Amino acid sequence: MNATIFTVVAAALVDRDGRILVQKRPEGSSMAGLWEFPGGKLEPGETPEAALVRELKEELGIETDKSCLAPATFASDALGNKHLVLLLYICRKWQGTVEPLHAAAVKWVYPRDLYALEMPPADRPLIGLLEALL
Repeated sequence: MNATIFTVVAAALVDRDGRILVQKRPEGSSMAGLWEFPGGKLEPGETPEAALVRELKEELGIETDKSCLAPATFASDALGNKHLVLLLYICRKWQGTVEPLHAAAVKWVYPRDLYALEMPPADRPLIGLLEALL
């Protein structure tokens, strides 16, 4: 069976204290109430980096440049008749103040504290790598 590949991008925004930003999925969305790394879908013809720059502006009201995005890892997970490939980037430089424009809430947590959060299945395998990197 061939699955449709569904590519999304996400950022591990890292502050000066080594904490990572996560956002809570809003009510009415799929996987509502779960904590996730900010990001989203690629538009047709869009590069992963351009999509992530756009998504961070739309979701959090911050601006960054593709040169500030360091590819870190990816996750792969079945989602019904689609197959999700999540590309995770680390970002330490941005302008503006983070605001939950499309999320129920945001919070900064240390990598080790991510294990205690309810997260989508594709996000969970990324925690160990983030903990090792940061």
